[in-house]
Amino acid sequence: MSRINTELFIARRIFSAREGKKRFSRAIVSFAIIGIALGLILMILSVAIVTGFKSQIRRKVIGFGSDIQVVNFDSNSSYETKPVPKQQLWLDSLRGMPDVRHIQMFATKPGIIKTKNEIQGVVLKGVGPDFDWGFFRQNMVKGKIFHVNDSVRTDNVIISEQLADLLKLKLGDPLFMYFLNDVSSAPRMRRFKITGIYKTSLEEFDRLFILADIKHIQRLNNWTGDEVSGFEVSLKNFDQIDRMTQEVRNLTLRYEDQKNLPVLRTVSIKLKYPQIFDWLNLLDMNVWVILGLILIVAGFNMVSGLLILILERTNMIGVMKALGTENMSVRKVFLYLSTFLIGKGMLWGNIIGLLICFLQAQFGIIKLDPTSYYVNTVPINLKLLHFVLLNIGTLVITMSMLVIPSWYISRITPDKAIRFD
Repeated sequence: MSRINTELFIARRIFSAREGKKRFSRAIVSFAIIGIALGLILMILSVAIVTGFKSQIRRKVIGFGSDIQVVNFDSNSSYETKPVPKQQLWLDSLRGMPDVRHIQMFATKPGIIKTKNEIQGVVLKGVGPDFDWGFFRQNMVKGKIFHVNDSVRTDNVIISEQLADLLKLKLGDPLFMYFLNDVSSAPRMRRFKITGIYKTSLEEFDRLFILADIKHIQRLNNWTGDEVSGFEVSLKNFDQIDRMTQEVRNLTLRYEDQKNLPVLRTVSIKLKYPQIFDWLNLLDMNVWVILGLILIVAGFNMVSGLLILILERTNMIGVMKALGTENMSVRKVFLYLSTFLIGKGMLWGNIIGLLICFLQAQFGIIKLDPTSYYVNTVPINLKLLHFVLLNIGTLVITMSMLVIPSWYISRITPDKAIRFD
């Protein structure tokens, strides 16, 4: 025959007792429950918004340069690069790695756009037939992407909406660009045709990049058709970028001793744009500060609620002690009761928090200025692991804070408690 958990039984009766609704502690306990619910709502929203914001910005930066780039070691940090052979012996091994999603060649060339009244410095990014258009297809606002093949060079390009507005250009307009190289001191002009306009709201990149056929850059730099600026490697999981960067570096170094092949340098997107990723990492500290403050406030709300419950039930505590109940058992009763109250607050907090996240993710109710925040609406990205950890952390921390005030029960004596009014 199983033993009845007396403390849990009493706590359930107190929690569900109808007469408790008439007691003066009702308002205090209600405020404590509301505090737990509001705290959990704010924590869910804080984590979902910050992780969503980081994910959106990170995805946009990676869309312009992939997770990892393999370039000529002699290339500096500018967009004027040294060539590397398009055929690399390590490419097949790299494609076979389980964490690699896609590999594509690329080339970049700084240039100047000149219109009738405006002039703007940009970077022409050359792409080949293997280019993954998924990111730009999602961010296309007008026109369409162009197709690249190995035989015929296309003059079509896509530019950003920001550049189009700045230079007063539209779909179908000709685009005149001027380039310099080491061979000739005179600038070389190329005429392109605008077939697509994209918008990522990442102003620093939208103002800079124009996408074109890689064969234009090869011809401007007097490269052969087998020479490119480097390779872009997209990963399946960004969290593996540091490990994969090292693995790609080790893979390319194995072929370093081959004759007449340039030494390659492997650069992650985090190292290529450190200012952006350092800024995103600072958001993590802000989240921890917010979570800590919210948990402290919610914990103190429950502490005050527990003390009120203890005072309200002083007569009951005296009777239980007079009947021989140990202090630990009485404390367990109120800790169980506190768990029920915290659980009620967490239940409502989860329901409301998840509902707000769902509505914002589906309908984008709260709008943002993309020029300031780089996104059009408040982004939401709540992972199951984060949701579970928030709930476990809230329960554990608030219950830990209630252990100390529950010691007050041991100071209550039966004779005084029974007479307490």
